[in-house]
Amino acid sequence: MRCNQFVLLIAGALSIFTPFCVHAQSSDSSLPTSLESNNQAKNATEREAKTDTVKQTEPAVERETNALQTPVQWLQRLQSLISSANYQVSFVQTTVGKETVPYLWRHGVLDDGTEVEQLNLQNGPGRELIRVDGIVSVFEPDTQPYSIRSRFINGPIPNILLHNPQKLLESYEFVLVGRARVAGRSAQQIRIVSRDNTRFGYQLWLDEESGMLLKLNMLDLQGALLEQIQISAFSVMASPSPYFARINPSSLPEPIMMASSQSRAHGWEVNYLPVGMKEVKRDTRRLALTGQVVEYKMYSDGLVDVSVYVQPIEDALGGDIALRNEVSTFLTLKAGKAQVTVLGEIPLQTAKAIATSISAVNNSND
Repeated sequence: MRCNQFVLLIAGALSIFTPFCVHAQSSDSSLPTSLESNNQAKNATEREAKTDTVKQTEPAVERETNALQTPVQWLQRLQSLISSANYQVSFVQTTVGKETVPYLWRHGVLDDGTEVEQLNLQNGPGRELIRVDGIVSVFEPDTQPYSIRSRFINGPIPNILLHNPQKLLESYEFVLVGRARVAGRSAQQIRIVSRDNTRFGYQLWLDEESGMLLKLNMLDLQGALLEQIQISAFSVMASPSPYFARINPSSLPEPIMMASSQSRAHGWEVNYLPVGMKEVKRDTRRLALTGQVVEYKMYSDGLVDVSVYVQPIEDALGGDIALRNEVSTFLTLKAGKAQVTVLGEIPLQTAKAIATSISAVNNSND
C-alpha cells in the first residue's frame, strides 16, 4: 500500500506533551490563610468527587470492554473514534535498517461538521499534509504546494485499518489474542493473518479505554519484526486542536485535475494472485532512459499494493534480479517471451509466483 506513498516530512517539533497523563494545576502558596483554608476544603471535596468519578468510570470501561467480543468489533470501535473524535497523537515509525521517524497527527470535527486532519514528520526539512473534508493539501520545501481530492491522508498507518477494516476479511483472518499492556495502559491485542500465508502478518494493540491504536507491528512469514508503529502520546479532546483555527481553507491550493489515461490493450495477464488481491490500475508507460514501452498493472488487497511491469524479452534490461529493501521486494526475471518486474511489500516467494504466472493474451479480447 505504501510503495507509492508520500514521504511525510516537516521542520521542527510542533508539539511536546507528556504521554498518557493529565497535569494537575499547582496551588498558589501566597494565598491568605483564610482563602488557603477554604481552598484546601474545596480541593478535598474535588478530590473526593474525582475519586467517585474514577470509581464510576472504571466499571463502565470494564463493561464496554467485556461487550466487545470479536476483533472486528474492536476495529469498528477504532474506526468510529478515528472518523468522529477530536484527537492529537504522537507516534514513531521504526523500520528494520532505517532510522526511527517521529510523526504528529491531529484530527478534529469543527462546529459546522467539517472534518479536518493534519499529519507531519517531526524531523528534517519536511512535508506537511492538511486535509479539509475531501481535499488534501501538501506542503514541502522547494516545491509548489498542491492539493488532491481524497477522504484520507496517506500516512504510515494503513488507511484501510483505520477507516474500513471489514474490507480485509476476504484476504486476512482477524484473531483476538486478548488483554496486554502497552505504555502502561490496558490494551487488546489483535493479529491479522494472511488467509493463504502469502503476505506479511500484523499485530495491533488497541487502548481499552478509548479504542485508540497504541502499537502496530508488521511481521515476516517467520514472525520476525519488519516494521513497528508505536504511539508515544495521545489525547482525545472535547474540542478540536487550536491549530485548526489557524487554517484558512480559501488559501489552500486548488485540487489538481487528474487526467484519465487511455491505455492501449495489454498483451499479458497475471494468472496468479494472493487471495483477495484484485487489479486496481493499469497503464502503458514509456521508460524515460531507454524509451521502451512497458505494460504496468497494480494489484491490491486494500492493505498491500503490488506493481507488475511487463515488456517483451527482446527489450529486456539486464538479467534476473531479486532485492529486498527493508519491507519491500523487488524482483525481475524472464518468464517465457517477457521480462517481468514485481514490486511490493510481499515475500520473495509470492513475488516469484506472480511473475512466473503471466501469459500472453489475445489483444482483441482485452
